Amino acid sequence: MKKLILLYCILFSSIVFSQDDKTKDEQSKMLDFVSQTGVILKFEDYELPKVKLSYGIAESKIRKIINGDRQEYFLQISKKGEYDTKVVSIAYEDLLEIIKALSTLEEASQIDATNTDSDYLENKFITDDGFEVGYYVSGQKINWFMRLEKYGRGATIFLKDYDTVKSAFTEGENKIESLKQNQ
Repeated sequence: MKKLILLYCILFSSIVFSQDDKTKDEQSKMLDFVSQTGVILKFEDYELPKVKLSYGIAESKIRKIINGDRQEYFLQISKKGEYDTKVVSIAYEDLLEIIKALSTLEEASQIDATNTDSDYLENKFITDDGFEVGYYVSGQKINWFMRLEKYGRGATIFLKDYDTVKSAFTEGENKIESLKQNQ
């Protein structure tokens, strides 16, 4: 009986500690940047055009964060839900990767819409922070989506079309580039 209790305690403690390590690994690039202590943080927001969704709109902006003598830029997209607001903060380097991936996804979507025998097909790009952008094909119709947060309900938004997706990221990149030039 004592061995069983000891085994239970060991297993329980390893589960608890492994969960702590997991949350550290899942911290976003923005949280990593702003979590430094002993420095002054300054936030500046620059509004971008709203993102048209299949139903409703999402807000978008560039957030410039100055952390001591360093600064970073993030594209933020947010959607108000019934009980809360889902927000994604995309680091500039991830934004560039997403834009590259979108071209590939757009080409693949045209092929997938006409050449699939499946009832459902999904193709997406996932950043290090867990942000997802992609499309699914159902009944030969292409539907573009973004998953703003890894967990929780209402984190997926459905975009009007590919041009809406592309322009949201391109406008973000252009604004960041202009802000960097004016430093």
